[in-house]
Amino acid sequence: MAARALSLLSTSTFHSPCLPKKSTTISSSSSRSQNSFVSCLSPLSGSLFGESIHQSLRPLIPSPKQGLFHSAMVLSMLPTAKHDIAPDKIARWSARSIKSFGMAELEARKLKYPNTGTEALLMGILVEGTSRAARFLRENGITLFKVREETVKLLGKSDMYFFSPEHPPLTEPAQRALDWAVDEKTKSGEGGEITTTHMLLGIWSEKDSAGHKILASLGFDDVKASELAKSANEEVSLSYR
Repeated sequence: MAARALSLLSTSTFHSPCLPKKSTTISSSSSRSQNSFVSCLSPLSGSLFGESIHQSLRPLIPSPKQGLFHSAMVLSMLPTAKHDIAPDKIARWSARSIKSFGMAELEARKLKYPNTGTEALLMGILVEGTSRAARFLRENGITLFKVREETVKLLGKSDMYFFSPEHPPLTEPAQRALDWAVDEKTKSGEGGEITTTHMLLGIWSEKDSAGHKILASLGFDDVKASELAKSANEEVSLSYR
């Protein structure tokens, strides 16, 4: 009886007028065909067979609103411990800052470190390479190769068989460096975005961090920090989409 019922079910489904007569292949690139196919299965929604198909098709139909929300979050925010400030009061990070942060996570993974530290944030700025902060570092002889070399000297190499998480969490000094950048931008009362210059100065503000020690070993000092601070907002007009 069960076999006969399934055979009848499959036959009725195959000859449904909503499905193509010559081909039963459904293109995932067409949202209209997906919606029509789902509507064809609505009579079966109460059955176990129909419910399983509905569940399997659900991931293929993303919500446009959800996608736009996550894109907006990614393009304007970085991790922060400033929970006492309303999100709409926090200035946005520039596109270069967002990319630098992503590159910092990647550099931490390349070195197989369990966390994204201030040294990784510094490398991320240099990997992105087009910001005012990155150019200033290169003009003063601070390159990605030198920073990576000093990082390994200071922190050592990770175990050969250790694999970093996809998004290595921030160390406490790295989180404070980002929060410092947010605070400085907020206190300035000026418009615009939080730039990589704010991020670099935030790294320098963490005196005991690996990033600060690496910068100091490569000739960066308070005089250069003050010189760089004068152009903290220059990146705003250069930010790309």
